[in-house]
Amino acid sequence: MKMENYSTVTEFCLVGLSQYPELQLFLFVLCLIMYVIILLGNSLLIIISILDSHLHTPMYFFLGNLSFLDICYTSSFIPTMLILFRSETKSISFIGCALQMVVSLGLGCTECVLLAVMAYDRYVAICNPLRYPIIMNRVLYVHMAAWSWIIGYLISLLQTVMTMILPFCGNNVIDHITCEILALLKLICSDITINVIIMTVASIVILMLPLLLIFISYVFILSSILRINSAEGRKKAFSTCSAHLTVVILFYGSALFMYMKPKSKDTNTSDEIVVLSYGVITPMLNPIIYSLRNKEVKEAVKKVLSRHLHLLKS
Repeated sequence: MKMENYSTVTEFCLVGLSQYPELQLFLFVLCLIMYVIILLGNSLLIIISILDSHLHTPMYFFLGNLSFLDICYTSSFIPTMLILFRSETKSISFIGCALQMVVSLGLGCTECVLLAVMAYDRYVAICNPLRYPIIMNRVLYVHMAAWSWIIGYLISLLQTVMTMILPFCGNNVIDHITCEILALLKLICSDITINVIIMTVASIVILMLPLLLIFISYVFILSSILRINSAEGRKKAFSTCSAHLTVVILFYGSALFMYMKPKSKDTNTSDEIVVLSYGVITPMLNPIIYSLRNKEVKEAVKKVLSRHLHLLKS
C-alpha cells in the first residue's frame, strides 16, 4: 500500500448511535449524570480510604486503585462522547483517537489484572487469616498493584501502535461511539493477521488467565467458607466475596462478550450498548456494590463528614 493513502487520514468520524438522532439529547443527559455520579462516588471512596487509618489495609488500597482507575477510564472517553452527542461534526483527531485508545484500553487491561489481584487478596484473607498480615505486606501489595498497571499499559501500547501504523486508505468513518480497536481494524486496508494474532494472545493473557485465577481463588474461598462453624462468620465472608463477584461478573461479562464474540462486518448497536455498560454503568456501580455498602466504609464516611461539618460550624 502507498504511504500517501495512509497519511491522508488526519481525523476520524465517530458515527456510532448517530442513526438515532432523537436519542442524542437523552444519551447526553444520561451519560452526564452517570459521569458526575462516577466522579463523586469514586472520589469519595479514595478520600476516605486515605483519611481513615482503619482503612489502610490491602483490600482498601486495591479498592482505591480501582476507584482511581474508574475515574481515569471514564474520563478518557465520556467528555469526548458528550461533545460528540451535541456536535454535528462528530470528529476526533488522529492523535486524539490514538491517545483515547491507548488510555482506555490500558485501563481496561489493568482492571482485568487488578480484579484477579483482589481475588487473591480475598483468598489469603479468608483461607489464611492468621498469616494474612505477613503474606499481604505493604511491599507485596504495592508491587502487585503497580504490576497490574504496567502489564495493562504494555499490552495496550503494543496493540495501539500495531493498529495505528497500518494504512487506513482514506477511510476515516468509525462505526462506534469511541475509538475502539475492533472498530478501527475494520478500516484497515492491509493484512491484519498479525494484529488478530496479537489481539488473540492478549485476550488470553489479559482476560482468560486472570479469570482462571479468580475462579481458582473462589474455589478455595468457598471451600474455606463452608468449613466456618459460625453462621455470622460465613455471612460476613460471603458478603465480602459477593461484592467482588458482582463486579467481576459485570466487567468480565461485558468484556468477554465484546472481544471474544464472532466478528461481523458491521458493528452492531448491541456492541455500543455493551461499551456503555462496562464503560459507564459498571464504574458508576462499583463504589455502591463494592464499597459504599460496606459497614467499615459507611462508618468512615460518617466520621469524615461529621468532622468537616464540625469544622465548618466552628
